[in-house]
Amino acid sequence: MTALGYVALSPETLADRLGGLAVLVEKVGPPQDWQVREVGDGNLNLVFIVTGSAGQAIVKQALPYVRLVGESWPLPLKRSFFEYNALIRQEARDPGSVPEVWHFDEAQAIIVMEFLSPHVILRHALVEGRRVAGLGERLGQFCARTLFRGSDLSMTAAARKADLALFAGNVELCDITENLVFSDPYFEAEMNRHTPGLDGIVARLRADLSLKVAAQHLKMAFTSRAETMLHGDLHTGSVMVTDTEAKVIDPEFATYGPIGFDVGMLIANFLMAHFSQPGHEKVPGDRAAQQDWLLSVVTTIWETFAAEFAYLWRSERRGILYEASLYEDQGHGLAAEQALNDLLGQIWRDTLGFCGVEMHRRILGLAHNADFERIADEGRRAMCEARALAMGRQLMLGAGALPGIATVTEMARRMDKEDHL
Repeated sequence: MTALGYVALSPETLADRLGGLAVLVEKVGPPQDWQVREVGDGNLNLVFIVTGSAGQAIVKQALPYVRLVGESWPLPLKRSFFEYNALIRQEARDPGSVPEVWHFDEAQAIIVMEFLSPHVILRHALVEGRRVAGLGERLGQFCARTLFRGSDLSMTAAARKADLALFAGNVELCDITENLVFSDPYFEAEMNRHTPGLDGIVARLRADLSLKVAAQHLKMAFTSRAETMLHGDLHTGSVMVTDTEAKVIDPEFATYGPIGFDVGMLIANFLMAHFSQPGHEKVPGDRAAQQDWLLSVVTTIWETFAAEFAYLWRSERRGILYEASLYEDQGHGLAAEQALNDLLGQIWRDTLGFCGVEMHRRILGLAHNADFERIADEGRRAMCEARALAMGRQLMLGAGALPGIATVTEMARRMDKEDHL
């Protein structure tokens, strides 16, 4: 898909251009009554809320460049094709986990979907100190179900290979991940930036040869181990929540990669939220309970993921890997459990490594987190970020020596009391 014939939407033109779309009229009402506002606050796309007499809808349109940077960084419109295909697969693999898609226009790179209300972006809620009941369970289930069911553990060989071929075309967004996540944080890349006051720890990290080797091992795993369809950019800005519900959005970075990638990126963002909390305190200690809750979510995400993955292993393992004909059908159920435990061990180590590299890139690279960015006092922000950077290093270098999630949350508690500047 090219930009030939493509025209970006605006609040003023959307009704004229999409007013003949039957599903929008059905869901929202006649176009003459529509009110349209642009609400995209991400790095890449236009996002509109369309409100009418019958309801509301989201209209998302890709831009032919990176919105965060501008037209100097062109980006293909085809990323909306991959987002659409990821959304419909995620809905099939974990029903109710993503917004309902109502229409896709490939030529104009437009996806029309359900408006989530009264949902808000999870990251913003965490910055404000809010909590969501059942959040860890829901996100752990989403990871286990989408990652297991998108792999050779569950799919037929032909279907999985067809999906692998399809998502292999998401070259440009993979290139962003491969460079901005795994390489740029570890040298003075042109688009890097960091908070004043971090110069010392940044210099130490970039001089740490073992760390740079670990980062490239992780990059190689991401590029070469096509284990399952990933969301590809799973963080607290890609989740919409109410006080009791969570839905996942924005899978335009979808590709095939290691199972632990999505889990690690997600947990990293909760750990960063944990480390950011002192920067949002109005009085000393008033975010301590929120920090405890955030670490409890980290624990629940992993424990739920592992338990649900194990359940699916035992009940839906019908792909070409670890066939039951080799194990249960011969009365070798214990060997199947050993294989499961070995695989979960590998996923755990991958999760920790990807978690660490995500913590680095969100502080040292181009795209930063509101968790830290909304701390106005640069000194307090640097203090919080330095702790996250130090923990990221420990996770990347010590993944093989951390036996369980409790060791990770205890490390976070300990580092939250240390000075790493």
